[in-house]
Amino acid sequence: MKKEKMKKLLILAVAVILVFSLVACGNSGDGDVVTYKAVTEPSFPPFDTTDKDGNIIGFDMDLMNAIAEDQGFKVEYTALGFDALIPALEAGNADIITAGMNAEDPARQAKVDFSTTYYDSALVVVVKADNTTINGFGDLTADMKVASQIATTGADKADALAAEGKIKEAVILDAFTTCILQLRNGDVDAVIIDKPVAESYIKKQPDYVKTVGEPEGAESYGFAVQKGNKELLDKINTGLQNMIDNGTYDELIAKWF
Repeated sequence: MKKEKMKKLLILAVAVILVFSLVACGNSGDGDVVTYKAVTEPSFPPFDTTDKDGNIIGFDMDLMNAIAEDQGFKVEYTALGFDALIPALEAGNADIITAGMNAEDPARQAKVDFSTTYYDSALVVVVKADNTTINGFGDLTADMKVASQIATTGADKADALAAEGKIKEAVILDAFTTCILQLRNGDVDAVIIDKPVAESYIKKQPDYVKTVGEPEGAESYGFAVQKGNKELLDKINTGLQNMIDNGTYDELIAKWF
């Protein structure tokens, strides 16, 4: 009887050890290396996009991976809608936003903490390649529809133009690629988007669309973490500066731009 009882206790003890081992592995990743969950909206090349196999890649991913290696942590990337990125961070469902996000937006700064900025950008107008009537922001008129990606500064600009009566309608869509599709189909007259994103698309599809006029609304991109997460923010900022100092940042700029 005692032997049978001891056998059951031994089996139970082994099971408990296995459970705790699995939990520990899930939390720590490889050994003691912490794995952070990063979220992005991967239709914003060259910052955030996908390869032919559906893997999330881009300048943001390469830069964050370099920072992670330098600082001794790992990163896993998950795709979300752009408007869902900050709520995911606020809810604790993600640790980092790597999404070419304007870090100078006061509304965003009130919700998340941004890293040191890593890229300066601005907004441009994109039109069909054969368009000769729109040559910049000043040529957008009250009978035109203008598209932009949801929750971006481009969308804010389009909404502001519509509110001022300078365009007929701001068409806010879920992805930059959807905006371009609407433009090519003739459903909208123009798209407002970040300059490097437009240039990346045009480099691959030079016969369909073009940018016109001078950029407006200078902005700078940063990585975001949950409010008060100073430990992770310090790691990102330290790693970013190291990447700038050792030349890795310039190599990635050359690769993606």
